[in-house]
This record gives sequence, structure tokens and C-alpha cells, in this order.
Amino acid sequence: MKRMFAVLAATTMLALPAKAEDIKLGVLMGFTGPLESLAPDIAAGAELAMKEVSDSGALLNGSKVTPVRGDSTCVDAGAATAAAERLVTSDKVNAIVGAMCSGATTAVLQNVALANGVVMISPSATSPALSSVEDNGLFFRTAPSDARQGEILADILSDHGVKSAALTYTNNDYGKGLADAIKSSFEAKGGKITISAPHDDGKGDYSAEVGALASAGGDVLVVVGYLDQGGKGIIQGALDAGAFDTFVLPDGMIGDSLPAAIGPALDGSYGERPGTDSNGAELYAKAIEAAGGKVGPYGAEAYDAAALIMLAMQAAGSSDSAKLKEKVMDVANAPGEKILPGELAKGLKILADGGDIDYVGASDVELIGGGESAGKFREIKIEGGKIVTVGYR
Repeated sequence: MKRMFAVLAATTMLALPAKAEDIKLGVLMGFTGPLESLAPDIAAGAELAMKEVSDSGALLNGSKVTPVRGDSTCVDAGAATAAAERLVTSDKVNAIVGAMCSGATTAVLQNVALANGVVMISPSATSPALSSVEDNGLFFRTAPSDARQGEILADILSDHGVKSAALTYTNNDYGKGLADAIKSSFEAKGGKITISAPHDDGKGDYSAEVGALASAGGDVLVVVGYLDQGGKGIIQGALDAGAFDTFVLPDGMIGDSLPAAIGPALDGSYGERPGTDSNGAELYAKAIEAAGGKVGPYGAEAYDAAALIMLAMQAAGSSDSAKLKEKVMDVANAPGEKILPGELAKGLKILADGGDIDYVGASDVELIGGGESAGKFREIKIEGGKIVTVGYR
């Protein structure tokens, strides 16, 4: 009789639905440092997706998702590692949206994520080196590699009739990787990079760097840097010296704070950053603005990074990184029903019922290779002190 009761009790326990969890996701961004003006909008994108999922009650038996912020600084690998350690060991996050910059991302992946088996999806780390880094299947990114960005920027230079360009880059993994990609792509198209020279962030005077760039000459100056730090200093120094009057700006230089700081002298400059003109991008823009935020660089990619983590949890039936990492590529790509911003509850329900989804999201997600974005870009120009979209590539 006791054995019969024991069997009945065990059967009853197995039949009970799993309990809802308080899931935590780290939001690891450079809230201080050379891109601090961009970090809030990126974080807001990730947190918008988390709120959408929490409000739906559709994730893992009604689990709620709480964001926990950490500051990666973008320039201090030690600080980024310490912030990630806190997120993992103290805050007990299940996965991380981030880090924001390539150097910090590499440090966190190697020193924290691998050791603890924690999934990271970065919305904005773009170094080509991250395409082949050892990650045990834990690292993904919704931002395209700078190998692709280099090709796009070379096309833009050629389309503007540029024959030669001086190039300066912030002295880190991101800067060197993108500078090399631009140089090789532009020269393959017949252009000439007259000089490719690093600059350090945090300096008060860039006259020496500007002097070397001016001596090399070029139709334009390509500035691979950070809009709140050395990149801005290089541009201001070049304008003060009369060395260049047109600047070509990749992703780390695109943000409202740069034209606000430089003023009308920046008009006529141009560049690009990841972005699409998809229906998903429009839906995201409406949603983030309705939530009191604004559309900024990599905000859409951050929404998608958080969404992919949560959808992968649902597909795996678990919030454990060891299990959800196996499902990220599945939910990101075909086959399956396409899921856009505002439709996360729909995607979660399809997965709960055993169906397939193809998450398109806000940035037209398609993950390739080891789990990085195939890449689409928004071409911009500076006009009347504003960043104006001129097309997509």
C-alpha cells in the first residue's frame, strides 16, 4: 500500500507544471567611457524586449524577466570583467546582453562567460576577431562584423568619387580591425589609403596626430573612433588646423552628440552604421518611442539580442545557458513563422506548442557562421547639424 501511494505521489509531482521563475538578464553596456552617450538607448532596446516578454506571461510558465545593468566602460577590460563577474556571481543572471564594445566583449567572454558557461549576445561588438574566437557556443551577436562594414564603407567612398583618404583609428581591437577592413576593401577597389594611424582616447590635444594625417593628405579623413572621445578630438583638431573639411564616419562615430559638439563644420560629412529599412525596424521605432525612448544606434540590435535569448529559453524549455545556447540559431533563422517586434508573445506561444519560428525582429535578423549577423547598413550624411538617412545597403 505504501508503495502504491509513493508511485501515485511521484506521478502527481511529474504532472505538475514547472514553476515560474524570476529570470535575470545582464545588460552590460559602456555607461561610462567613449560611447557613453549611446549606451542608454542601446540598453533601452534590450529592456523593451524584456518588458514585452514579462508582460505577456508567455515565457516558461509565466516567468518574469528582470534586467540587471553593468558598466563595461568600453575601454577598461578589468572593469568590464569585474562588472560581468558581479552580474554572474552576485546577481545570478541567466545570460548577458552585451558587452557593448569589442575589447570589453572579448575580455568578458574569455574571463567570465566561458568559465561560468553563460550565454552572451552582443548587439554592437563588431571586431572581425570575434568571428573566430573560442566561445564554446556561448557567444552570438546581432551586429555584423567589421569585415562587412569595411566593404560597405569602401563602396560609399568610391560612390562619392574619393580616390584617396587618410585614416585614423582608435587604438584598440575595434579600431584596428575596422581600419584594416576599410583599407583592404578600398584599395581592392583602386583607392588609396595615404596613412592608417592610431590615436589614443582621453587626450586633450591631437595636434600631432592631425599633423601626420595632414602631411599624408587625402580627399577625406576617415575617422574610426568614438564620438565622445578621441574621434571627436581628431575631427575638431583637423578643423582647427584646416587640415580636412570632410569626414567619413563609421558606426562608432554616429550619434547625435557629435554634430551637436562640432557644429555646422561637420555638415557634408557622411558614413554608415548597421540598420535596415525593414518593417521590423519601423515597428521597433514606434514601440521604443511609445515607451518614452528614442531610436539610437544599435538599439534595434539590442532588442533583438534580448529577444533571441528569451525565445531560445522557450525553445529549450529552460533558462539555463547550457541549454538555451543550442536553440539560438534555430529561433533566429528559417524555417518557421516570422516574428517581428511586438510579436514576442506570439513567438513564445508557437514555441511552447512545439512549432518553429524565424525571428526577423527589429534588425532583420539572420545569423550566419558561428552566430553573427549577416549585416545590413544605413547610409547617412550630416546635414543642418542632423544625421540624415540617405539609403540602405
